[in-house]
Amino acid sequence: MKRSVLTRYRAMAYVTAVMLLVLSTCMVFKYGFDTGEDVTLVVSQVHGLLYIVYLVFAFDLGQKARWPFGKLLWVLLSGTIPFAAFFVERRISAETEQLLAAEEAEQAEPVQA
Repeated sequence: MKRSVLTRYRAMAYVTAVMLLVLSTCMVFKYGFDTGEDVTLVVSQVHGLLYIVYLVFAFDLGQKARWPFGKLLWVLLSGTIPFAAFFVERRISAETEQLLAAEEAEQAEPVQA
C-alpha cells in the first residue's frame, strides 16, 4: 500500500470533520435562532459532496489495509458524528503507519539466494 492512500484519507477525514462542525453550527443558527437558512443549505450540500469523497478514500484505505467489515463501517460512519472523525482518524493513522512501516521493512530486507 502506498503512503498516499493514507495521506488522502487523513486530509478528507479532517475536511469532513470540520465541515460537519460548521454544518452543526449552521443548524443551531437555523433552527435555534431562525437565521442563516441559505448558508445552511450551501454548507449541507458542500458537506454532502465532501463526505462522498471521504467515503471513497476511506473505503479504498480499508480495502488496501484489509480491515474487517465492522471496522470499515465504523470508519465510514465516523464522518457523520461530530468530533468522531478526529478521534477515528488519529487511531486509524497510527494503525496504518505501523502497517506501512512493516511493509517498508519487509521490502528493505535483502533477498537471500
